[in-house]
Amino acid sequence: MIEESGKRRRTMAEKRQLFMEMRAQNFDVIRLSTYRTACKLRFVQKRCNLHLVDIWNMIEAFRDNGLNTLDHSTEINVSRLETIISSIYYQLNKRLPSSHQISVEQSISLLLNFIIAACDSEGHGKLTVFSVKAMLATMCGGKILDKLRYLFSQISDPAGLLQFPRFEQLLREVLRLPTAVFEGPSFGYSDSALRSCFPHQKKVMLNMFLDTLMADPPPQCLVWLPLMHRLAHVENVFHPVECSYCHCESMMGFRYRCQQCHNYQLCQNCFWRGHASGTHSNQHQMKEHSSWKSPAKKLSHAISKSLGCVPSREPPRPLFPEQPEKPLDLAHIVPPRPVSNMSEAMVTHVSSGAATPTKSALGSPGRLDEEHRLIARYAARLAAEAGSAPRPPADLGFSFDANKQQRQLIAELESKNREILQEIQRLRLEHEQASQPTPEKAQHNPTLLAELRLLRQRKDELEQRMSALQESRRELMVQLEGLMKLLKAQAAGSAQPSPTHGRPPAVPSRSASAGSTPTHGAHDGPAGLGADGHEAFTAGTRRNLRNDLLVAADSITNTVSSLVKELHSEEEDEEETEKLQNGKDRG
Repeated sequence: MIEESGKRRRTMAEKRQLFMEMRAQNFDVIRLSTYRTACKLRFVQKRCNLHLVDIWNMIEAFRDNGLNTLDHSTEINVSRLETIISSIYYQLNKRLPSSHQISVEQSISLLLNFIIAACDSEGHGKLTVFSVKAMLATMCGGKILDKLRYLFSQISDPAGLLQFPRFEQLLREVLRLPTAVFEGPSFGYSDSALRSCFPHQKKVMLNMFLDTLMADPPPQCLVWLPLMHRLAHVENVFHPVECSYCHCESMMGFRYRCQQCHNYQLCQNCFWRGHASGTHSNQHQMKEHSSWKSPAKKLSHAISKSLGCVPSREPPRPLFPEQPEKPLDLAHIVPPRPVSNMSEAMVTHVSSGAATPTKSALGSPGRLDEEHRLIARYAARLAAEAGSAPRPPADLGFSFDANKQQRQLIAELESKNREILQEIQRLRLEHEQASQPTPEKAQHNPTLLAELRLLRQRKDELEQRMSALQESRRELMVQLEGLMKLLKAQAAGSAQPSPTHGRPPAVPSRSASAGSTPTHGAHDGPAGLGADGHEAFTAGTRRNLRNDLLVAADSITNTVSSLVKELHSEEEDEEETEKLQNGKDRG
């Protein structure tokens, strides 16, 4: 009794664990029931690691456990359900790398208790095959299109038409999920749910079924299902936009933009909780964004759209054939083995409270003999068919020859490719060597050496000429300074005449400069002249000084111009020499 009560308490604690963790996420503060339901079911999906199992892995698990051969109304017990869930998670761990392994025991416990709480709330301990398939196919990962196609295959007849009683049963089972996360008042099953999906259609086939459930908006009772898949797609989407309420610098997930307020954007947490600020109101229409586009990208997309470069609408989903594909009929080869008791097909061994599925290797001797006889008969039929239609040896030899010729052709092409690459490399090296002349080449060329010697001699001559010109320039500058001093002294003497004799004072007869140009003083004039004669003689002296100054200036100008010409001629000679040298190097 004590052990049984302890196990019961442990089982109840495991059942409450998932719901306690979900309540700790505080999803109930989300004011919109659609987002609240989708967030809760997405949390259950990730907590049970079902987002790592897609719909195709789930279908494979159903086939491995024999659920595809059972009728939908067949009941299975909790231990069988635990075996199915165990096989799902053990196969998942085989596909995952060692660094991303999951806790199989914990995942089995959480998912098993959630399915029991959703489908067997009364505690009968029995679940139908259809209920298990609908629950696992809805909660697993993968594309919603593939999920709906699989669910339609379970509720349609062989002709591909929807059977409304089965669809009603599917709605009952799927809508148990919102009820299990305490959203039954919003999305629980009602009689109007079936009529809201297909109100007027009498014949519903696959494409119409997909168009209805994937419409925008979908039926009201299933509006949370596509939203749960959109939540999975935008969990890691980054928006570099500041929230207008909480002022976060960036957003993750959905982004909501007001259609009335200018540049008013909210993150998903603020929008789900109904926050508003400023002139914005919760009654305003909001647009949901699941991605971020920069202004430049928006502008380019708008221009491309206006020019007709991109389609204006998203491409529609693919159309599927209305008639279902018929499976291969292998009954005439090996008859299927009927599964009367599932305990014969699956054996569960319990080591530490967890069940691991293993194929049964035991069977009756009569059945084993029958299987051996069937295998021997099938092998004999294959051998007879192979013997009746042998392959001609000529064809076999021809195929071998063709393969050999193809291999030889491939080898020849590869060798030619290698030769071409080597030739390209050789030509590239030669071009680089020719475009970069080395000093060693110049040493072996006598013409270049002679030109270099002539250039050096010309350079020395120009340098000597430059030094001579600079020396003459210095002498001319000294003469110019002396003339300037003499001119200033003459101007000062003429401004101060003698008060007694009325004659100008004597001035130096010659300039102190070392130049070769003679300059006459005032005493060289004739004696005994009057005031007019002295003034005329003084004016002539000034004119002689001015002429000497102009001559000196002309001499300096001519010297500088000749210096410039020499420099220009030197530069032109150097340019011509460089051109000749470059032309010879290229040749």
